[in-house]
Amino acid sequence: MVNLILVMFVYYYVPPTGKGLHLLITQHTVLGIFTLLEIIAAGGRLTDAFYDPFIGKMSDGCKSKRGRRIPFMMWSIIPAVACCILVFFPPNSGGVSNMNAVWLAVFLTVFFMSITTYVIPYNSLLPELAVTDEDKIRLSTFQQVGFVLGAVIASLVNNIADLFGWLLHLSERSTCIQYSAITLGIAGGIALLIPVLTIDEKKYCHSVPSSTPLIKALKQSLSDRNFIYFIVAVLTYNMALSIITTGMLYFLTVLCNIDASEGSKFMGFMILLALLFFPVVYYLAKRFGEKKLLIIAFFVLGFVFAGIALVGKVPISPEVQLYIFLGIAAFPVAILGILPNALLARIAAVNSAKTGDNREGTYYAVNYFSVKVGQTLGLASFAILTIFGKDIGHDFGLRLSGVFGCTLCVIAGLIFTRFKGSKSELPAPNP
Repeated sequence: MVNLILVMFVYYYVPPTGKGLHLLITQHTVLGIFTLLEIIAAGGRLTDAFYDPFIGKMSDGCKSKRGRRIPFMMWSIIPAVACCILVFFPPNSGGVSNMNAVWLAVFLTVFFMSITTYVIPYNSLLPELAVTDEDKIRLSTFQQVGFVLGAVIASLVNNIADLFGWLLHLSERSTCIQYSAITLGIAGGIALLIPVLTIDEKKYCHSVPSSTPLIKALKQSLSDRNFIYFIVAVLTYNMALSIITTGMLYFLTVLCNIDASEGSKFMGFMILLALLFFPVVYYLAKRFGEKKLLIIAFFVLGFVFAGIALVGKVPISPEVQLYIFLGIAAFPVAILGILPNALLARIAAVNSAKTGDNREGTYYAVNYFSVKVGQTLGLASFAILTIFGKDIGHDFGLRLSGVFGCTLCVIAGLIFTRFKGSKSELPAPNP
């Protein structure tokens, strides 16, 4: 559901010309810089980001008979699915409307808040279920397998739309995408329900609810300099990643002049290759530690992002160029998919063992706050850059976004060199 929203909602509301979709929100700028779509997206993500610490603290202190995490996960599923679908059902799907803007602002914000209510408690289970470092990396690896499979499914949104158009003889492209969103939203809801029904938190997690007040818990977490380096690097990287994710369909349809439905083919190639790298990352992390691999991943991904500026400009077919860059990206994507969660679980576990206060939810909340601020800034940056060109023959803004993403990845790598993250630098928690 998250990938569906991040990949499609900008494309759906402000599509490139000639792709069968209608412009749904005005592109008039505020102060000559910010479009209405940027303001809506940034407002929704920032509202959700400030909600993170609240839900993290509530989860840490929950005393439910079902555990600290599962109750929050359970009650968030229905609003998350409903809002994911409703994002693609604006009041006026045939043209620009102020009501479309209000509709998007409301349901986008509630969707992100609902997903937050699920994801922070869900990820807070990681340091509780996985005791050893090896367990944390292994469980984080399997989490990432689930995430990338979800990304593959989400990338089929245009293919599923094509299928509905063919089966139901639909001529309106927006209607086909709406049917596709319903299908993917329901599938996502079923997937969210599985952990709620199958994980016995009381049996496998033995932590004590935290009674530390929210402000004090945040101050204690942010007093850890190592954690600060971690979340600043995460923020910078996610800003770059958001630029690329939001622009993916633009790069495909504008820079490469390839139909949007072909996106699943390219995404599937990269994700399949990344999956093949997962065992390699798992082995290398045990052998060399997480820090070195993460720094390498930041710099390699920066090189890939820089290549976006050259797509379609060199004497190689754009399709071949995409395969080359996505093939190179697969290894850093595997690293960045697995190791940050495992490393954060270790940081939280070390702190819990040291202080006796189980504040895993607060750590994950602060982390997701930085992720969402990064995503918001990345989305806003991409939207600003599209002002300089987002259509075939006028694509300078899209190419510039690749250069900007490269710069952010390099900065994230440099910041992470300050992190003390090897097994000798970061003490082991007391099991």
